[in-house]
Amino acid sequence: QVQLVESGGGLVQPGGSLRLSCAASGSFRSINRMGWYRQVPGKQRDLVAVMDHGGNANYADSGKGRFAISRDYAKNTVALQMNSLKPEDTAVYYCNADGYESSWKIFNSWGQGTQVTVSS
Repeated sequence: QVQLVESGGGLVQPGGSLRLSCAASGSFRSINRMGWYRQVPGKQRDLVAVMDHGGNANYADSGKGRFAISRDYAKNTVALQMNSLKPEDTAVYYCNADGYESSWKIFNSWGQGTQVTVSS
């Protein structure tokens, strides 16, 4: 009952920037953690950055110093600003959120993914 929709992916040259956005909707009481993962074909899905309900953020080493996560708690959205992009950042980026549905059932939801391609 919790849906996540990503936007903002695309093609960018090395050194460029992209901003990804994700909005949560549906029947839920609260969101705890909200963030981003990425996946390349043939590899596991890896953490990029997450932020909890208190504003605490965790970043994978690959994005530290280049990526920044932010949340709008009132609007139930999360964004990922990606700067100084590298070819190895090429992946499908997925929004993720966990928390409680209106019934107090725990949820963990994923978006459909958005493609980010960094190439010269």
